[in-house]
Amino acid sequence: MNADIIELLGSITDPVNILTNEYMNKHTTFKVGGQADVFVIPQSIEEAADIIRLLLSKNEPYTVIGNGSNILVSDRGYRGCIVCMDRGTDSITVKGTSIRAEAGAMLSKVANAAYENSLTGLEFASGIPGTVGGAMVMNAGAYGFEMKDVTVNVTLFDAVTGEVKTLPAADMEFGYRTSIVKKHPYTVLAAEFLLTAGNREEIKAQMDELAQKRRQKQPLEYPSAGSTFKRPEGFFAGKLIEDAGLKGYSVGGAAVSEKHCGFVINKGGATATDVIRLMNDVKDKVYEKFGVCLEPEVVMIGEEKE
Repeated sequence: MNADIIELLGSITDPVNILTNEYMNKHTTFKVGGQADVFVIPQSIEEAADIIRLLLSKNEPYTVIGNGSNILVSDRGYRGCIVCMDRGTDSITVKGTSIRAEAGAMLSKVANAAYENSLTGLEFASGIPGTVGGAMVMNAGAYGFEMKDVTVNVTLFDAVTGEVKTLPAADMEFGYRTSIVKKHPYTVLAAEFLLTAGNREEIKAQMDELAQKRRQKQPLEYPSAGSTFKRPEGFFAGKLIEDAGLKGYSVGGAAVSEKHCGFVINKGGATATDVIRLMNDVKDKVYEKFGVCLEPEVVMIGEEKE
């Protein structure tokens, strides 16, 4: 990246927040990924908007990430700027039965803030290892609930107009693991959720019960990006993969979890290439056996996105 652009970034945020040739395996839950040319951590949503405006004005490629829980970065890295929203843009404000959270706030912390204020409706999100920004992009969900069930509005930066706008949930086009942000060059800056007054002990009990289910059924002891494939209509991805005889199947350091076949894990030393080859093998085998095409839920970033 041009040194002039890095200097201009330093006029928006403290240079300590700008890293060059940063290895992305330090910033993804999969623990894989090569170097990004530039890695910048805005310290406010206003800084984030200004940084993206600058990158757009210079035609510099950029990708916005949260805590890296649903992404796979190429071994060859990313040519451009990664804007990381998991620190500095994470404030949470509770007012009555409403919670406003910035894009970098972890869902677990938002759910905990709800619990602390005796608000029910976000228990399902307490174990989702992602940020509010990613949750809005993907309409994250678990145990039959989705973010669209509690979202009132979303504050977005529009890369087309360069403006910040707030869309009501009805205009977010929320669907299964998708939203309008997948179709339009928006960046999520914040979101507002409407919850219901509840019993604090009951809320905690439900959160504890869901946490226990996750520990029992998911391979939390290994790096992964969560559920690797979307749920095909009428099927469960994990069951299809298991029924195809792929439990424990591995390529290099990547493997199909024996605990839950819907998860591809890094059992040690995996590369992004290992993960991609394994995913392709799984897709081929499942299609060959059942005629069902698995679609990745994990988002691939950088070069070699095959």
